[in-house]
Amino acid sequence: MKLDADPTAKFATRDFKATRILYKHTRFESPYNTYLHRGLPPGPISMASITSIDAVLNSEDHNFYYMCVDPENLGYHLFAASITEHNKNARKYHRWLDSQRNKK
Repeated sequence: MKLDADPTAKFATRDFKATRILYKHTRFESPYNTYLHRGLPPGPISMASITSIDAVLNSEDHNFYYMCVDPENLGYHLFAASITEHNKNARKYHRWLDSQRNKK
């Protein structure tokens, strides 16, 4: 199946400053773009840090299915167990993105 994973589209285009994945990202031809190609990319899209590996090996039990950038703590995420809660977090993030665009 196609994964349609935003990070793979961002990696494929090398547009690492992108804050939103746009149609142009999802249509960019690359074997790493999971919007265009089924299955996993041919290789890793980044190198995991020791902190990330430790988090996986010592993970917490939880019921979260969704994550979204936390605009009040950039570099961190808000997690949600339901799509309703996730959509609330996503709206909060989108409002923050819009406010940043208006500051330019």
